[in-house]
Amino acid sequence: MNLPVITQEQIDTLIFIFLRVSAMIAVMPVFGGDRAVPVLVKGGLSLLITLLLFPFVKISLGATSAGLFPMAAAMVGEILIGCVIGFVARFLFAGIQFAGELIGFEMGFSMANVIDPVTSTQIPLISQFQYIIAIVIFLTLNAHHVFFSAMAESFERIAPLQFHLSGQLTQTLCLYSKDVFLIAVKVSAPVVAVLIFTNIALGIVARTVPQFNIFIIGFPLQIALGFIFLGLTAPMFVSFTSGLFLNLEKQIHVLLRMM
Repeated sequence: MNLPVITQEQIDTLIFIFLRVSAMIAVMPVFGGDRAVPVLVKGGLSLLITLLLFPFVKISLGATSAGLFPMAAAMVGEILIGCVIGFVARFLFAGIQFAGELIGFEMGFSMANVIDPVTSTQIPLISQFQYIIAIVIFLTLNAHHVFFSAMAESFERIAPLQFHLSGQLTQTLCLYSKDVFLIAVKVSAPVVAVLIFTNIALGIVARTVPQFNIFIIGFPLQIALGFIFLGLTAPMFVSFTSGLFLNLEKQIHVLLRMM
């Protein structure tokens, strides 16, 4: 029985594919960004995708085999490519979590925190709730398929040693990062506006009727109004979040062209 001969070029190709895929898996939400997912699961998924892509990816490694420095530079480039693509979705989820923090602060839940398994930090309950809903929407729309297709497309557009961290790419990443604040404001605006007007009304009542204990009524009223308007704005939240996830493919293609 003749055993298949594995050449050095094939081993190098597997390494480059695995580096790019594993970097993207480690950064992208749901699968890699959550520390609740075991490292073995992340590594196994990266290896599986690498083996699936290997027969279809043709990489010329003549330049990288010239020395240690070109090989190391190519490896760093592969990791950066995966990280840049994965960070696009992380910006969206960060904006949704930030919106939950704003709503929770206005509702008086700033002291009621839970441990986020992604960042190992304490975040408000509302923020974690909206993050979980966003993950459900992300998976329902099959938005994670965009990253799997981007893995294969990236090898067609960007070969090893062809990654360029240009000024245009940096500027585009900065523009995408500002969406964290825009998303937070747009998602939290209806609930936060209602709670701010409620605080103003309670302040007027407290000034006009000093004998009225506003704290006994104020905290339950804010919490009740916060949950009521969270429920009323839930369809808007789902529609807005779906639009963000459906636009992921366009954003990733823009980054691939710039790299």
